[in-house]
Amino acid sequence: MKEADAYTIASKPIASVELMEEASRAFAGMFSTKFPDKDLKIAVYCGTGNNGGDGLAIARLLSNGGYENIQVNIARFSDKSTVDFDENFRRLRGENISVKEFYKANETGEEDAEIILDALLGSGLNKPLEGEWRDLVSWLNNLNKIVVSVDIPTGFKSDGPVDTGDTAVHADLTITFQRPKVNFLLPEWALFLKDFKVADIGLDEDFIQNTAGAYYMLTADDIRSRLRERLPFSHKGTFGHALIIAGACETMGAALLSAGACLHSGAGLTSVCIPAQGLTALNVSMPEVMAVIREEKTLPSDLKWDKYQSVAIGPGLGTGDDSLQVLKAALKNFRKPMVIDADAINLISANYEMMQLVPEFSVFTPHVKEFDRLFGAHKSWWGRLETGVDRAAALGCTIVLKNRYTIIFTPDGKCLFNPTGTPAMATGGMGDTLTGMIASFLAQGYTPADAAILAVYLHGDAGEGVGGYVVTPSRLIEALPETILKYIS
Repeated sequence: MKEADAYTIASKPIASVELMEEASRAFAGMFSTKFPDKDLKIAVYCGTGNNGGDGLAIARLLSNGGYENIQVNIARFSDKSTVDFDENFRRLRGENISVKEFYKANETGEEDAEIILDALLGSGLNKPLEGEWRDLVSWLNNLNKIVVSVDIPTGFKSDGPVDTGDTAVHADLTITFQRPKVNFLLPEWALFLKDFKVADIGLDEDFIQNTAGAYYMLTADDIRSRLRERLPFSHKGTFGHALIIAGACETMGAALLSAGACLHSGAGLTSVCIPAQGLTALNVSMPEVMAVIREEKTLPSDLKWDKYQSVAIGPGLGTGDDSLQVLKAALKNFRKPMVIDADAINLISANYEMMQLVPEFSVFTPHVKEFDRLFGAHKSWWGRLETGVDRAAALGCTIVLKNRYTIIFTPDGKCLFNPTGTPAMATGGMGDTLTGMIASFLAQGYTPADAAILAVYLHGDAGEGVGGYVVTPSRLIEALPETILKYIS
């Protein structure tokens, strides 16, 4: 963002203070939409850097927009200030806005505002808050007011490991500039930030898009550019045959959900390898799906592996010796990229020598505990980002780390964040559904990385489309065909 700021200022050309004005205008517009009541009492807390300059400009713009109860509070904990802060302080003097300056955290006095606007320190912070800053932020957090942060909550690191013991503003909303900060997309931020919105402030998009980096956000265009239309004279053989090895006597639901998602995502043929006890449930619920019956310890000896374009293994499989033998047989006999999920991940974690049997370009789909079992314990989600990038490249695989913003690590060193989905999808069986979708796209001839990208994004979008307080996997599966169709040109 710093590079994009500098490039935009040089190339437009535009003065930095006017770029700050654009950012503040974008912020004020979003704030007004979220909080339209012009009678609200708003207290703007500013430092004397550029984040504080944003706060001063926002206060002025909100006042000009009809908000009449604005109080500006400037923390003068240093005798230094930026040029753009000073210019915005000068511009503020002509407005009918009360301004208070204080030099110690205990000089703030009473606070009766309904909304606190946090513009104290921006994204340049690289160490924990100390002294007056820490005391001021602790005091603000104890007010139990609605807090809206400018660009980033004061004290929160935009990237790198987050120590949840650090002092930082607990923001109800952060309106951030141009792009979310990487740490907004990791679970540690939830302690400091309930929600965020991204404001377009006019930075040069071509420059941003062409700047090298490891971190990317998936968009609808990524899906449209990858999905292939079904052409005339297509037939079931055109779209591949997927085999899902899943389920046990007590966990047939996992197998059925995976198979259902595979079917509804477009695989031409779907087979599911299950114990004999699950055959009735499969035939009753999904007569379109073919059954491959497996004995307790072995896969069928006459299984023709070459007729399958993709294999997924793991959902509800179990972790006993029988399951281990089934997994070993699958890894030895199927040499195309596989989807490895759930209990298959846990089995490889406990028998790591099996990793050498995993076909190149396979897709692992762990949740956080499975990820740590497979690659070692981590103290932070930032550490998992670093490990994911490293392991995907070293193993030549795609890793799908399931999360609110699911992270896809690709063999070429990219870290892709998925924005779709909803907390309503936090229910058992969602991972099984995602596995079936990846297997389906693999069977249809997509690359492993593209199969993961399509499945993860469409999985979340379908969940959003179903809506409601809780989204069940079964309802999500039913929504998949219409969801996919939206992206076909």
